[in-house]
Amino acid sequence: MVQKTKKNRAKSEGARPAGKNGSGHHYDASSIQVLEGLEPVRKRPGMYIGTTGPDGLHHLITEIFDNSRDEAMGGFANDIEIVLLPENRVRVVDNGRGIPVDMHKQTKVSALETIMTTLHSGGKFGGESYKVSGGLHGVGASVVNALSVHMEVIVHRDGGIFYQEYRQGKAKARVKKIGKSDRHGTIVLFEPDAKIFKEGIAFDFERVVGHMREQAYLVRGMRVSVVDARAIAEKIDLADAFYFRELPLETPSQTFYFEGGLVSLIRHYNAHFKPVHKNIFYIEKKAENGEGVEVALQYVDDISSRVFPFASSSCAG
Repeated sequence: MVQKTKKNRAKSEGARPAGKNGSGHHYDASSIQVLEGLEPVRKRPGMYIGTTGPDGLHHLITEIFDNSRDEAMGGFANDIEIVLLPENRVRVVDNGRGIPVDMHKQTKVSALETIMTTLHSGGKFGGESYKVSGGLHGVGASVVNALSVHMEVIVHRDGGIFYQEYRQGKAKARVKKIGKSDRHGTIVLFEPDAKIFKEGIAFDFERVVGHMREQAYLVRGMRVSVVDARAIAEKIDLADAFYFRELPLETPSQTFYFEGGLVSLIRHYNAHFKPVHKNIFYIEKKAENGEGVEVALQYVDDISSRVFPFASSSCAG
């Protein structure tokens, strides 16, 4: 019988050199990557929008729209327009307060640049600027920016027009004042990055319309327009236009406005069913802290039940 000593065993098995793994690759502090700014979004987009397929592509519109809708939910806006432009660009406009453009104390750049280029930045954390809001809370706009080959934002507020342009999430220059205005609101134009969305960057007009119709029902008194301008061959001059509809162009469009809110939504869902009772039951309750709940229902002559829950105007079912 041969008995190996510890020293002999080490020689026969081979000692593993320090600082290397089983494959012989170097692994120390220099191997650790630190992704700065919006690099993590471009590296792992699925973590932020779920997928880089059609669902993720359309989610880009939803995130920008959510910011406009939150302005409407707070009573600061009532007119939102989404336009599908040639070259797969999207333009979202609202008549809200306009994104602040003054200097941010922490980042040392404008609040607009901070919101559009920094994760977890926005006015929805403290509860002072927005009592109710949806979206990704400080992530949405910057994520869309990171996943776009081109983005530009125009802000009308405080008597001026302010502009900033971005490429793949990075500002090309500081915010600059480009004119005077007696309007207020925000215009966001973006073009998805085809290198990220490898399945295509063509938007489905009907899909966008369906989502915006639902949102118009959920926010009473909010007007939402969806325009498909992708077939226009000539160059579109948007320099002096706030809303696209101000231009003398004929394009397919859908506009939604429902004064009845959830009651109108239930009436829409039950349009092809025989109701058991004519009136739609509706109740709304709000707590002292601003949180509230709305319920609308109507029984119809059908064996199946349909329940549609929403939280902060986002589908929760």
